[in-house]
Amino acid sequence: MSDAVATGTMTFHPRPRAGEATPWAFPAPERGTLPNGLTVLRCHRPGQQIVAVEINLLAPLDAEPEGLDGVATIMARALSEGTDKHTAEEFTAELERCGATLDAHADHPGVRVSLEVPASRLGKALALLADALRAPAFPDGEIERLVRNRLDEIPHELANPSRRAAMALSKNLFPADARMSRPRQGTEETVERIDAAAVRAFYEAHVRPATTTAVVVGDFTGVDLEAVLADSLGAWTGSAAEPRPVPPITADDTGRVVIVDRPGAVQTQLLIGRIGADRHDRVWPAQVLGTYCLGGTLTSRLDRVLREEKGYTYGVRSFGQVLRSAPEGTGAAMLAISGSVDTASTGPALEDLWTVLRTLAAEGLTDAERDAAVQNLVGVAPLKYETSAAVAGTLADQVEQYLPDDFQARLYERMAQTGTVEATAAVVNAFPVDRLVTVLVGDAAAIEEPVKALGIGEVTVVSG
Repeated sequence: MSDAVATGTMTFHPRPRAGEATPWAFPAPERGTLPNGLTVLRCHRPGQQIVAVEINLLAPLDAEPEGLDGVATIMARALSEGTDKHTAEEFTAELERCGATLDAHADHPGVRVSLEVPASRLGKALALLADALRAPAFPDGEIERLVRNRLDEIPHELANPSRRAAMALSKNLFPADARMSRPRQGTEETVERIDAAAVRAFYEAHVRPATTTAVVVGDFTGVDLEAVLADSLGAWTGSAAEPRPVPPITADDTGRVVIVDRPGAVQTQLLIGRIGADRHDRVWPAQVLGTYCLGGTLTSRLDRVLREEKGYTYGVRSFGQVLRSAPEGTGAAMLAISGSVDTASTGPALEDLWTVLRTLAAEGLTDAERDAAVQNLVGVAPLKYETSAAVAGTLADQVEQYLPDDFQARLYERMAQTGTVEATAAVVNAFPVDRLVTVLVGDAAAIEEPVKALGIGEVTVVSG
């Protein structure tokens, strides 16, 4: 007998009832080491037919030779430009036959190589990846092309207000002799000096299996992963390496303002930042929650004032981004607020932003704000990590930051246990009103005097 209820010409069926919630935790990997010293983290994810592989190479930016900033980026891009078995064109064609994608980039902790491939073709794709790591060709012509491409990118980056603001913040926050003070991918002057010999030398000095970690995530049903790894990454040989000293991260967060002059600009790009605790610090879960309440979503405090009430901007965000960690469990994160406003509103918008920070310090977060942040950050985690690539990327981040394999799983537990008072203290300490470096990319003639009147620090104007 049907449960439907007829009323006139319409038939209503019973509302579906939600089933029992399925327990979820961030996947735990299995850790092992190949005979050549390469560390492997594997994570079987039934149903994930696209396997994601993340390779961490211990080739940090601070290891780049003096005057060759950007050589790590060129090396990363050149890994797929041919091997001892395939030319650049042949290597690309072989990847395409596997249905695979291969990307690589360099950042302060090192070089990251990412592979995605259907599980049925994992063996072939891993063999290609292993060839790229084991015996990259670094042909002169391809290196010259990559250098020219990088030189072509630089003017576009300098013209982009958000990228220009990030460069200015790093330059003004970190000491001049620190690698972090300079653009990650090099400047026109340093990139022009890079040739195939420099790329080969950097590779030979820093890339070897003993200092490499591979993260493999996906459905391994029917795949002899041990054999696949042994035949591909396991065939890579290389010498052991002495641990590299990791230079400490220091910064001057004396409150001040730097205006990067863009005459006639109709908008001002804002980037306000300092360095603070990274994921090794016990305050990190509370800092994540508090920062989210401040500016992590459309309903955050900054957006409620600057976007909804005043209409200055389409959105302002606050965030914490880990810069680099050390093996002994030390490091730092960039804590920042970013957004853009129309030129005429630059002064009033900054004044209101500082008012939000001062009010937060005086009154604290509300329980409702804290609860919403926990629900959004912890509650959506199962969706965030639905794909193999998302899981592999996070596991590789943990390796890169010298964190335990269960860090992400424990992070959600700790955030759920964090109270409102603790989250308030963390975000107030993260963004003290008198210890923030403010970068404004905009029309100095229009914004300099209104910004000076705010009294948030000495104002300096530099060429855009």
